Amino acid sequence: MSPHIPHWLLAVLIFISGLLVAYQFSGRILDWIRFQSIGTRDYIAERLQLMMIEVPLEKILLGQIILSFGFGGLVFLFCLPNFGPGLFFGALSVVVGWILPKPIVDYMYQKRVTKFVEQMVDGLGLMSNGMRSGLSVAQAMGLVAQEMPEPIQQEFNLILSQNKLGVSLEEAFVNLSKRVVADEVEMFVTSVNILKETGGNLAETFDTITTLIRERIKVENKIKALTAQAFWQGIILMCVPPFMGVMLSQSDPELMKPMFTHPIGWAIISGVVVLEAVAFFVIQKVTKIDV
Repeated sequence: MSPHIPHWLLAVLIFISGLLVAYQFSGRILDWIRFQSIGTRDYIAERLQLMMIEVPLEKILLGQIILSFGFGGLVFLFCLPNFGPGLFFGALSVVVGWILPKPIVDYMYQKRVTKFVEQMVDGLGLMSNGMRSGLSVAQAMGLVAQEMPEPIQQEFNLILSQNKLGVSLEEAFVNLSKRVVADEVEMFVTSVNILKETGGNLAETFDTITTLIRERIKVENKIKALTAQAFWQGIILMCVPPFMGVMLSQSDPELMKPMFTHPIGWAIISGVVVLEAVAFFVIQKVTKIDV
């Protein structure tokens, strides 16, 4: 029989193996760490700038650190005196807190884009009427910027400001399509730039685009109404496991105690969390239909 290997020697061997693997893939590991820290920070800053929100990079990074490590520290303290579960769920909370700002900023950006597209219906109608009365494209945009609220007011004011600084309207419109990524905006920008070169009737084109956007919004709202029931049914089913866990913890604490004190219980909770996250993404994919 082979001699028994001491635990400390096994731990040393595992540690050395980890160091060798880290050294072998050090370049990829450093790139991944750089992307998850500096890359995520720059991504958030870029998205905020697209929404006309100026936040220093240092504050963004500080907010990420507070949200991740601060949230993880609170979870760890909440789990004490159970050191093992506290360490595990604290580390999990750190990861979630670090990843969470990116989808939140994406949601804010997409909500702003949706609002801008909805405002284009009234904005293009106002531009069409203004151009029929003899206004130029820039003057009609100035009228929209005066009469309508944000975000279309901010975007049109930025286009006019760029034009006053020497940027052509065509280039300013292209910049708009880069800031507000949507099919309707791309259609609007392409139509304006083409017709300004060929000399078409912009007022009629704006009326056509307005009709298309209005009909598309109607179809999207109808699809949302039809898929809302399936979406919320899935959300309610997702709420069943944590609700049952809370109910059992209140009614029979001794029965649920191993779930929070034994490694098998931690594994079960981790599996439930992973399955809940997968279920949420699957529900979103199933109920989301692109028009």
